[in-house]
Amino acid sequence: MKASQFLVSTLKEAPADAEVASHKLMMRAGMIKRLGAGIYNYMPMGLRVIRKVEAIIREEMVRAGAIELLMPVVQPAELWQESGRFQAYGPELLRVKDRHDRDFIIQPTSEEVVTDIARQELRSYKQLPKNFFHIQTKFRDERRPRFGIMRGREFTMKDAYSFDRDKAAALKSYDTMYAAYCRIFDRFGLQYRAVAADTGAIGGDASHEFQVIADTGEDALVYCPSSDYAANIELAEALPLIARRGAPAQAMAKTPTPGKSTCADVATLLGLPLARTVKSLVLATDEIGESGDVLKTTVWLLLVRGDHDLNEIKAGKVEGLKSGFRFATGAEIESHFGCKPGYLGPIGLKLPVKIVADRTVANMSDFVCGANEIDFHFTGVNWGRDLPEPDLIEDIRNVVEGDPSPDGKGVLAIQRGIEVGHVFYLGTKYSEAMNANYLDETGKPRLMEMGCYGIGVTRILGAAIEQNNDARGIIWPAAIAPFAVVICPIGYDRSAEVKASADALYAELQSLGIDALLDDRGERPGAMFADWELIGVPQRVVISDRGLKEGQVELQGRREAEAASVARADVVARLRDRLGL
Repeated sequence: MKASQFLVSTLKEAPADAEVASHKLMMRAGMIKRLGAGIYNYMPMGLRVIRKVEAIIREEMVRAGAIELLMPVVQPAELWQESGRFQAYGPELLRVKDRHDRDFIIQPTSEEVVTDIARQELRSYKQLPKNFFHIQTKFRDERRPRFGIMRGREFTMKDAYSFDRDKAAALKSYDTMYAAYCRIFDRFGLQYRAVAADTGAIGGDASHEFQVIADTGEDALVYCPSSDYAANIELAEALPLIARRGAPAQAMAKTPTPGKSTCADVATLLGLPLARTVKSLVLATDEIGESGDVLKTTVWLLLVRGDHDLNEIKAGKVEGLKSGFRFATGAEIESHFGCKPGYLGPIGLKLPVKIVADRTVANMSDFVCGANEIDFHFTGVNWGRDLPEPDLIEDIRNVVEGDPSPDGKGVLAIQRGIEVGHVFYLGTKYSEAMNANYLDETGKPRLMEMGCYGIGVTRILGAAIEQNNDARGIIWPAAIAPFAVVICPIGYDRSAEVKASADALYAELQSLGIDALLDDRGERPGAMFADWELIGVPQRVVISDRGLKEGQVELQGRREAEAASVARADVVARLRDRLGL
């Protein structure tokens, strides 16, 4: 490609609404242009990156035995009603009607459609296993689209769906996809972690997220530096930090804490470690009748140590809270505790409350908690002596740096990541709802076991930039850069020798299949170099009259501070070596 024939459209400044590095740099590099909230045009420079990402994904999916098809963006609501997700998915699902007043959705994912295909096409055990994938436009009606393509409303994803005879075969397919994802992200040239994760709205049992490591990532990743343990913070197991409960050493006392409504303030006032305090969080669950009326409300008190935070995902897995919960209203809190939030605790309740203690709290002794009276807390509180044992003891907190690793091989560390891929074992969640059966060897119908596997194609671009950028611009990994090499001739429009040498090098690289761009625009060197540093092309060759007189050109990698002089005759070999060709 020659720059004069391409669209090079760079900006010196990012738009005011661009928040994160990837958004700013993609706008400045002319890779995307905003069309609406969370909706972008992918310009030629950005589209080249997308196509390279897609090519790697396709190659590895086919290598893993997956079959490509293409499912529609617009899908009939009947399938989503059949699975139950038309009602359950929430406002992120864009629901539309056609001219005949029939319901449709703009797909955020395609479990229903692919299950419908499978139940029509896969009739016999002899046809299994099968794995179908497609790369398609998705739409999620995000309430607050932000960070450019990182959290846009329209985006491109690769999603794949496996169909198997039984759980053992399905988990084998899962492992095959997990390995394929590792190869994909290795080829992208990105630093990533595969972490155990919650299954979320997709549902199912096993789940791993593929997270690109970046300080700006929205997700907290928990890992053990001395072992293979890694999990999303939503799922990471928090072991009790106290091995066993100590015997009471203090008498319980009602202690004045005027104006101190937080655990941190109370601990400071009393001169105690924050870890001696207990935090109270009040939830509620409603039993709904057939008419939609609330038949019964149960109030729950969840207790975590003062220096810990409640993990709502874990809380949602507690028996009794699995069907959904909400935070209690002010009226519910006052009727059950006789006090406003800030001084709540498990002692002296006005009405029955279900008490769930975190594992660490359950082993605490002589702790501090709210006295259910404004400006007062209890000190020296002990389970069994001053209050009954909790109704449930569960892991309901977020882990913190330095916690023991659940595998017993060290302590935990935390880093930020950007989720770009996810693999799920679904089981029969969709095949049961949609009656997707196959006939086994005896002719009996059996439900197909499913898995689903997604990669955010366009999100890869943003994640790669968040991980790889500097003050000059983007630093693309070579495998997904818009161009592998840019040839920057100084005086291309003025020097016949420079033009001839640049054209010859360009032709040679093209003949070798090296994705090179020749900047034939005749720009000043400073402006030309700034463009390609901003765009992030991995290798730059500078050709000048002065260098050619000495038989030299300048070669500089995007991460290198200075250019190196290379013999013109050797530059192709050096480039091939640098690009791993």
